[in-house]
Amino acid sequence: MGVTTPPTSGMRCRIRAPSAPGALCAQARTPWSPDLEFHPGSSQFLYNFHHGSEEMLVVLRGQPTVRMLDGDHLLAEGDVLPFPRGPEGGHQVRNDGDTTVRVLIVSAHGDPDVAEYPETGKVATILDGEHRFHRAADEIEHAGPE
Repeated sequence: MGVTTPPTSGMRCRIRAPSAPGALCAQARTPWSPDLEFHPGSSQFLYNFHHGSEEMLVVLRGQPTVRMLDGDHLLAEGDVLPFPRGPEGGHQVRNDGDTTVRVLIVSAHGDPDVAEYPETGKVATILDGEHRFHRAADEIEHAGPE
């Protein structure tokens, strides 16, 4: 699977990344997560998606590759890429380049939420910000007394 640029059907826009992430946070009045740095060859934990939260990635520096449901997308500084709820918002960020990448990930932080990690078969329930991981294969019937 080759690397492509993100779709142009309104899923991506270009902004001027601010020099101070806090300035963007104050303007948007959105709960921003910390900015993340990816050294060459590194990646975000696992491919995942949320059922109760939408997320958005803002590229502050470098050219990250974002793996999504439809393949890999090479981004550039100033790119903004939303991750909708559900499998269509699945993503993993990695740095295939030779310079450090910095991104900011914005989340609506639905609580409670459920996150899926399809490659490991794990599901996380998120209650009051705490992640509890389970294996989907351990599913049991919900009927009658234990």
